[in-house]
Amino acid sequence: MHTVRKSVTLLFFVTAFLSSSVGYAGSVSPETENAGHEQHSMDWPGIYFGMLPCADCYGVKTSLALNKNNTYILMTQMTGKSPREFTEKGKFTWGTKKDTIILTSRDGSVTHHYAISENALTQLDNHGEPISGKDAERYILHRTDVTKSTKEHAGH
Repeated sequence: MHTVRKSVTLLFFVTAFLSSSVGYAGSVSPETENAGHEQHSMDWPGIYFGMLPCADCYGVKTSLALNKNNTYILMTQMTGKSPREFTEKGKFTWGTKKDTIILTSRDGSVTHHYAISENALTQLDNHGEPISGKDAERYILHRTDVTKSTKEHAGH
């Protein structure tokens, strides 16, 4: 009898939790949640590639994969300095400024700011502002077409 009472109590709490979760999720409209952001009007998920400026190497070869579930994988290599490739995984959130995202590594120690445009990401400074100076136009990652290369990787 004691286990039946526990089961009924547990079932009650699970039901109450699920019904309150459904009510909450339905109370936030997509327009409110994404106000001011173009995340659904642009085709932003994908892989972005570029060679970013580097003070003491030829450039930082950068690949950034943005996933629909707001996770990312960032791979960088300092060309001309080290053959080692660094990989960072984490989540991103939409910034307060229109069409910007903030990448935060899994451990929370690293953040990166990017502006999203059609088929490109522009790296921003630590305050989410555009980078200025003679190399400003080199802080752009271009989206690559990954749909054509899927046949090559079918065996993996």
